[in-house]
Amino acid sequence: MFALGLKNRDIGFAFGVIMVLAVLFVPLPPVILDLGLAISLSVSVLILMVALWIPKPLEFNSFPTLLLVVTMLRLSLNVASTRLILSEGHTGPGAAGGVIEGFSRFIVSGNFVIGIVIFAILVVINFLVITKGSTRIAEVSARFSLDSMPGKQMAIDADLGAGLIDEQEAKRRRKELEDESGFFGAMDGASKFVRGDAVAGIIITLINVIGGILIGVLQYDLSVTEAANAYTTLTIGDGLVTQIPALIVSLAAGLIVTKGGTVGAANEAVLGQLSRFPKALYMASGMLVLIGILPGFPLPIFALMAGLMAGLGRYIQVQEEKAAEATRRAKIEEERAGKSGKDDSVQTTMKLDDLRLEMGEGLVPLMAATDAALPGKIKSLRNLFAREYGFILPSVRITDEPMLPANSYAILVQGVEVARGEVRPQGMMVVNPSDNPIKLPGEKAKDPTFGLDALWIQPMHAQQAEQQGYTVVDPESVITTHLTEVVKEHMPDLQTYGATQHLIEGLDRDYQKLIGEIGGTSPAILVQHVLQALLTERVSIRNLPLIVEAIAEAKRTSSNVVTITEHVRRRLSNQICKALSDEQGFIPVITLSPQWDQEFVENVRVNGDDRNLIMSPQRIQEFVLEARKTIQKHAAEDRWPAILVSPEARSFIRNMLERVSPMTQVISHNEIHRNANLRTLATIGG
Repeated sequence: MFALGLKNRDIGFAFGVIMVLAVLFVPLPPVILDLGLAISLSVSVLILMVALWIPKPLEFNSFPTLLLVVTMLRLSLNVASTRLILSEGHTGPGAAGGVIEGFSRFIVSGNFVIGIVIFAILVVINFLVITKGSTRIAEVSARFSLDSMPGKQMAIDADLGAGLIDEQEAKRRRKELEDESGFFGAMDGASKFVRGDAVAGIIITLINVIGGILIGVLQYDLSVTEAANAYTTLTIGDGLVTQIPALIVSLAAGLIVTKGGTVGAANEAVLGQLSRFPKALYMASGMLVLIGILPGFPLPIFALMAGLMAGLGRYIQVQEEKAAEATRRAKIEEERAGKSGKDDSVQTTMKLDDLRLEMGEGLVPLMAATDAALPGKIKSLRNLFAREYGFILPSVRITDEPMLPANSYAILVQGVEVARGEVRPQGMMVVNPSDNPIKLPGEKAKDPTFGLDALWIQPMHAQQAEQQGYTVVDPESVITTHLTEVVKEHMPDLQTYGATQHLIEGLDRDYQKLIGEIGGTSPAILVQHVLQALLTERVSIRNLPLIVEAIAEAKRTSSNVVTITEHVRRRLSNQICKALSDEQGFIPVITLSPQWDQEFVENVRVNGDDRNLIMSPQRIQEFVLEARKTIQKHAAEDRWPAILVSPEARSFIRNMLERVSPMTQVISHNEIHRNANLRTLATIGG
């Protein structure tokens, strides 16, 4: 039966709540009432012990719900005991059960006046001291927690953008922040339960006393003194039975809300901090001696307490001296062994960051200031690349580098510096796409991303530059734009095996199973190579399920990565065509002349899975020169049409033009979707 209850705890809890509500309406015999009062007292003590030992308040975030249930249990038992007192109070002190009788005899001691005084004192302590203070702390904590949430969210985003934490840790911190705000908000409301419980206890006690006297006098012909003595004694015992658990739970609530940011059990937090300063214990000991020698004070008691505090202070001081000596010896031994306090292990030294942004001393405020915008802008790149390319940008570690010039930065990909730039942290960069000189006071420079002529001006001249039609960019945007272009260029390198495996793990189970059925020694490596080939040509890999299907189809007939990639591109034809379409819905293309097209097809040799181009180097050079001339003519007008070629030659022509014009897309006739509309702008060799 007990095991069954453990397996169905949800049903058991619901049944318990229903039983609590039933007590409000169903008369209870004294034995059952005693059991309920014992449960109430036990649960209250259990809650207090948990509140004492939890390291953080959030680890007991069910407390507001539990507080409501426990409060309702006490009030239900109050109603049940009231029913027994008013109906059976004339029979003697055991009318309402043994627990109430025991409290009335032990605490009230047969004098109901003493019981009333003690009951009133407990109510005052609970209502005016503990509950009032806990309510105020919970209210302020809830308000401050809610007000500070945006700032804490920004701090988490900044750490994530700077690479100090990963996405999983950022999610955990955000969840903890939300839980903290919700917990203190719930505690603010739950503390009202305790206050209401105290008020209800006072009202119920008054009703029991007045109602009991009237019932005793009018129904059972007791004298006023007899009725008052019988019913008041029982009522005060009942009030004490419910107020003591209420006081214990109020104390637990106070311990939780006053814990704040302190980590550790209550004894560690309070006693550890009180005993951390031996001088304070010495001063307290001296004050006790002075108080003890005053006339009329019991000197032996104060002297004993003073001696205990002085002894404790001496003990703590000795322990601190031993700890300091041990630390000093450990440091000496570490220096002798040639070790430093930093983690210089071989594993740490060998580990490389996928992306690293190193900044000179003058640029440190761009990443370390309280309101620094650079980490947030870098973080936003993750959404940009995920949306446009389906590429998961790895964390960018931002560090200061003393070896760099003050206003310079360097971008490293897998430990190799691939780009460097220079910005003015207190200035604004003005870029003029035309060849005309910029007529503004400032420092001439080059745009680090595209190499355009630029000018660094003071922020006060930014509005004037915009009015003259120039592009004005802040230093954070300059660095972010440069980083964006570097990542676009190195997406294939950053699409590592680990990154590919992470993408595969995010697929539905059916597609993960399909990858396992592709065959070969390592299907994930094949998927990685195909994704790298697509990213090299700036083709989005966001539709990973379709890419996996296409790889599985092509792998049945070929193991060549180029052949498989070409098949994947054909399956992605709709996506490729949509990406190349202009505002009118046409795909601007440059075609090959029939002579060039035929020559490429004739010079492709297929030998099993291998495909080779046997065209002479001289003819390749002639084609590249003609193609570059045609491309540059359209690039001067900021147009980048795709080059349309035959499927057999597409990969070879792409390799030829990659160094000449990496931004130019090369597509084959097989990649033109049936609903696409072409617009031919020029012909190479025509």
